[in-house]
Amino acid sequence: MNKKLLLIAILMLSVTFGFSQTKEELQAQKAEKQAEANKFQGEANAIQKQIDALPGWRIGAFGTIGGSLSEFNDWYSQGTPNNSSGNIGISFNAFANKIEDKYFWRNALTTNFAWVKLDNKDDATDSDSFESTTDVFNISSLYGYKLSEKIAISALGEYRTTVLDNFNDPGYLDLGIGATWTPLENLIVVVHPLNYNFVFADDSTIFESSLGAKIVADYTRQIGAISFKTNLSAFQSYESSDLSNFTWTNSFSYKLWKMIGVGFDFGLRSNKQEALDYSVNTLGNATETFDSVDNKIQSYYTVGLSYAF
Repeated sequence: MNKKLLLIAILMLSVTFGFSQTKEELQAQKAEKQAEANKFQGEANAIQKQIDALPGWRIGAFGTIGGSLSEFNDWYSQGTPNNSSGNIGISFNAFANKIEDKYFWRNALTTNFAWVKLDNKDDATDSDSFESTTDVFNISSLYGYKLSEKIAISALGEYRTTVLDNFNDPGYLDLGIGATWTPLENLIVVVHPLNYNFVFADDSTIFESSLGAKIVADYTRQIGAISFKTNLSAFQSYESSDLSNFTWTNSFSYKLWKMIGVGFDFGLRSNKQEALDYSVNTLGNATETFDSVDNKIQSYYTVGLSYAF
């Protein structure tokens, strides 16, 4: 009996030792293959970097879709027990840049739209439709002739408006010339001291075009599964600070599976003309002026699924 137990114990130790040996060997093989894979991936990344540096077009796009829908029936613990509600947000960012040895031509599109509804089924007078809440449309085109690798003389055209409501009321068109600095491959800084800000609006007593300086900073990059873009566009009027404005938009996307991921967009904006127009023509404060209006920082954000094109 003791011999049998001894043989069983020896057999179990042999099997355990065999599995241990096999696991260690497999881990060693994996480490060897991983080292080879890292080497080849590094070489592939170096080749891709050379490809990206070649003259020609660089084109890309990514966006975010977020939303929710809900319906309640006889849910008495809330103020509106019978309702259907929902919100939908969509953002889209695209660029098409032509980079050559002597010049560049950078084009960008940024949009962000959102809708929301709250339908109280017990109130026949309320709306059962989705109403627009976020409405951003921005398109720009920048041409530059290179004086050096980082400095260029440039011309910029940029148009901003809303699309879902009050299209081109207001709308802003900036046309100007100056210089562009490219300290990093994906970062551009535009300084145009000669820029005219055309403003299109029905109320010409509040909205006014003027001459001023245009400053734009844009950083767009993709690092592995992460895509992001941040853009600051500011206009400083020479006529009055009341006519100045800035818009700062940011978009982030993280790829989870194939082209699908999660995204986050947010933006900040300051425009005193828009603040006064809202106070006078929407709130009915007829005596409001540029001196008395509260020019609050405008903001928005969208969180949801993202799709990389």
